[in-house]
Amino acid sequence: MRPPIRDIAVVAFAQSDHRRTTDEISEVEMLMPVLHQVLDATGLRTSDIGFTCSGSSDYLAGRAFSFTMALDGVGAWPPISESHVEMDGAWALYEAWTKLLTGDADTALVYSYGKSSPGSVRDVLTRQLDPYYVAPLWPDSVALAALQAQALVDAGETDERALAGVAARSRTAASANPHAQLRGSGVAQGDYEVRPLRTGDCPPVGDGAAAVILAAGDRARDLCERPAWIRGIDHRIEAHSLGVRDLTDSPSARLAAERAGLFERPVDTAELHAPFTSQEVVLRKALRLGDDVDVNPSGGALAANPVMAAGLVRIGEAAARIHRGGSDRALAHATSGPCLQQNLVAVLEGEDQR
Repeated sequence: MRPPIRDIAVVAFAQSDHRRTTDEISEVEMLMPVLHQVLDATGLRTSDIGFTCSGSSDYLAGRAFSFTMALDGVGAWPPISESHVEMDGAWALYEAWTKLLTGDADTALVYSYGKSSPGSVRDVLTRQLDPYYVAPLWPDSVALAALQAQALVDAGETDERALAGVAARSRTAASANPHAQLRGSGVAQGDYEVRPLRTGDCPPVGDGAAAVILAAGDRARDLCERPAWIRGIDHRIEAHSLGVRDLTDSPSARLAAERAGLFERPVDTAELHAPFTSQEVVLRKALRLGDDVDVNPSGGALAANPVMAAGLVRIGEAAARIHRGGSDRALAHATSGPCLQQNLVAVLEGEDQR
């Protein structure tokens, strides 16, 4: 894989507290403090940003073109270079990265948000399913995750005790994360949601927003003392039909990781977008992560899962760890769709790791 023609880095990251919000708080009101925070971290103004890209879902908002309301909050006049993806913000970051690679801009603002608590996110996510064979059966997101978990149990890849260990570790790690929703090892596994998944194996329902700023070359060094350089990023997708997939494996995550250069050298940190405990089992195997890798030190999606922003949060958390000097080479992963259908992998490094 040829190296990119420009060095691009994450230079700032901000996120909201991920909680259930009241109906009176709009997506724009939830997002604006995060945008101010990420801009303040670099000293940039909206007019200094060369490209803006956002990720959100009209299905969650319940209205068409809902992202235009958030764009008004960002400031679209005088006219700006802007784009939007109906995906998690991690995919908006990918678009912004490619934009900076072309040289059309030196800085980019990427943000995403989701407010899923007013409705049933389990039912909303069924809209991602194959409309002919699967969607008419109306399996919700938890039922599909349980199908994957049971396949792992049947294959001898894990068991309920091991899954409970994943949940406890993640939420214990989240004790140091002020933005997380669930914290502490004392969180009980609870009753079964759908066997073999218990309440503790599933993500909390919460709302939230996140934003990052990307910059290229010397501009990144001017804006951040220790930029998190994106050394590789790639995303792949599995077949749409669940019946033709091996749910105990993730070839798309493995291929994305290979294309992003993950396997060239070890990483010390991995932020995995695994909303269900069983999905971490699949990703650890596909991405070849051993016990020497600190997985989800922020608590991951099991501690806070703002739909449409959780993947961007994983990239931001990995980058922030590099900014603080807590990591030299980190993996960030984002997913979308049922049973890890789509996977994005980014490799981030500190300045001295090239």
